[in-house]
Amino acid sequence: MVSYLETDLILGLAIAGATLGLVEGIKPGPLLTMVIRETLSGGLRAGLWTAAAPIFTDGPLVIFSLFAAAWIATNPSALLVITLAGAIFLAQMGYECFGLEPPNMDEDAPAPTGSFLRGVITNLLNPNVYVFWFLIGGPLMASAADEEILAPIAYAITFLVTIMLTKAAIAYAIHRASGNISAIVYRRLLTICGLVMIGFALYYAMEAYGLLQETGIL
Repeated sequence: MVSYLETDLILGLAIAGATLGLVEGIKPGPLLTMVIRETLSGGLRAGLWTAAAPIFTDGPLVIFSLFAAAWIATNPSALLVITLAGAIFLAQMGYECFGLEPPNMDEDAPAPTGSFLRGVITNLLNPNVYVFWFLIGGPLMASAADEEILAPIAYAITFLVTIMLTKAAIAYAIHRASGNISAIVYRRLLTICGLVMIGFALYYAMEAYGLLQETGIL
């Protein structure tokens, strides 16, 4: 039977997960930029599919991080590979933004294939996701699991649900506002998204350079 203290721990971690999910959901980053990009170029359905990416990326990482936190902390070469791949992918996605056309605003039009996949790849190649789960989220859940096994589950579920709902809400807001946006403004917004993605790619490249020095390769 769950005690009062255990219930308090479960509720506390659930609130912490929801709070962090909200913060991560609205915080500027590669995935949020991709959600905006896909909503602008493919409509609401494309944006919502992209916003759903964390359930298929962070979900498995939650489980893996419980066992791999200590290993990742002492093996920067793993993050190096992810960071380099992320820099290349974001640079490519950013470059493509410069040639995207405004979407057909027909509600019945199917979402373009690949929006969900691009969201998943963007998140998988974001080294900050691994840093968060392996060095912060994983150890936190592992320590809480020693007292109550349901506490880390509550944390993970509330985090994932909140971050997806937050990004979906942003996609919906972008879509609602898009009816009053001209084709020229659309292209300008997509250009901004492209520049932001290339900016993240350069940031990843700098992070990779630091990891190269840390691993002794340079």
